[in-house]
Amino acid sequence: MSTTAKIVRITINGKVHELEAGRDITPAMTLSHLLREKLSYTGLKISCNEGACGACTVLMDGKAILSCMTLAVQAHGHEIVTIEGLAKNDPVIEAFAEQCEPGYGTALQCGMCTPGFVMSTKALLSEVDKPTMPEIKEALSGHICRCGCYAGIAQAVLHAADKQSSKKGAKS
Repeated sequence: MSTTAKIVRITINGKVHELEAGRDITPAMTLSHLLREKLSYTGLKISCNEGACGACTVLMDGKAILSCMTLAVQAHGHEIVTIEGLAKNDPVIEAFAEQCEPGYGTALQCGMCTPGFVMSTKALLSEVDKPTMPEIKEALSGHICRCGCYAGIAQAVLHAADKQSSKKGAKS
């Protein structure tokens, strides 16, 4: 009788990871634990570890998910994108960074929540080119910013939408 190890395949930021069940990945392991502790994708943050703050948000097949509330085995066969998977010139990354420049309302201070807000913004802008303020509030409603930068974050989302539209227009 042969025993064949169960392999869990997850594509993370374009790279296929083959993980052996029981050795590399356990049934109760969360995706956030796998990403941060086992695979060293430390851009995502773990703050509450109970799905209340949004700091651990990643994209699964383009949709924003809370990685602390998702079992790692549930990602089998899926495409995961962490903040490390975004290009440095990504409009969302640029917009959040520019919100720290003089003359803008700040979108970040301590940075603990920033990766989650960025990833949820990516998901929103993949569905809505020019989101309204109510759409932005809805998309970001599962996030907590301990520093209280909500107005700056909302402005960063609007700025990201403008930058993304400009880049799309330049390509056509």
